[in-house]
Amino acid sequence: MRVGIIGASFAQDAYLPALRLIDGVEVTALASARIDSAKAAAAAFSIPQAYDDWRRMLAAHRFDLVCIATPTATHAPMTLAALDAGAHVLCEKPTAMDASEAAAMLARATALGRIHMIDHELRFNPTRKYVKKLLDEAAIGRIRHVVISSIGASWADPASRPKGDWWSMADQGGGRIGANGSHQIDLLRWWFGEVAAVCGQVKTLVPGRLDKTTGEAWTATADDFTQFMMEFQSGTLVSVLISTVARHGQRNELIILGDAGTIILSSDTETLTVGRAGEPMCTVAVDNPYAGLPGVSTDIWNQGVVGAMRELCGAIMEQRPLREGATFLDGLKNQRVIDAVKLSEAERRWVSVPA
Repeated sequence: MRVGIIGASFAQDAYLPALRLIDGVEVTALASARIDSAKAAAAAFSIPQAYDDWRRMLAAHRFDLVCIATPTATHAPMTLAALDAGAHVLCEKPTAMDASEAAAMLARATALGRIHMIDHELRFNPTRKYVKKLLDEAAIGRIRHVVISSIGASWADPASRPKGDWWSMADQGGGRIGANGSHQIDLLRWWFGEVAAVCGQVKTLVPGRLDKTTGEAWTATADDFTQFMMEFQSGTLVSVLISTVARHGQRNELIILGDAGTIILSSDTETLTVGRAGEPMCTVAVDNPYAGLPGVSTDIWNQGVVGAMRELCGAIMEQRPLREGATFLDGLKNQRVIDAVKLSEAERRWVSVPA
């Protein structure tokens, strides 16, 4: 099975270590905007061909799978081109710049009969899969509300980012609601079903920045802070707070409150505690099948990519649909929620999410 990679950074951290563990898979080419990055990644993983032009790479090879780990603004054009070139596609999150792009990606993949996945690797995280099992079994009863808090200090210093860093630029699809919020939205949809309406804020609290190397002043336009509320079709209420501009990072955690118990997951330590009505909260140990895999870090994101790649490559080799993981349809639904939060910010109101 022949694989092509577009984007070198996250690919080296997660995609390539995962693919190396799957029998019958060969990464035959890699493209990056900078040829030195492409060549370095290719050398590190014994990839025969490196390119600084992804279009030229697609034209020169026949791929079974193309994996896209690039700025959000490039996701739709790269995905459409890879699909047209005959490949199945794994695309990074957030799916696209907006729901219209995400819809075009889904329509093309469906029309061509391609297997498609968005890299929401938390669906393959063993702890979160265990939480889904508890929820499906109604272990803590009917869910009343959920609180997610992710407060960090990584962007608090105005000199913490390089000038023009795409993560900080709205026209490139940067920002925390896409980078982190999309994961939370997908996870919550996987657990609780579809979102009916949202109300939220998407803010750039530290727009004035200095290049971390030269000190040159520049302006960030993408959000470094977002908070939003979601009302699910089931009636479950969720609040999400994501900030990277706190001077002191705080404990990041997820709390699920049911009428018969509580689930708390610490995102910092991956500690899961569960309590049922009338009983104390107790720590639950969840087996991690990804622990100790050669070349795979202890990071939950990189470990989750192993599960995603195994399922995706298995589906392609066996010529079957995905059994688990987020498809382009999930990506579209997640994007509709993100778009609705942004509209809520612009119009300062609750916004219904299209079905």
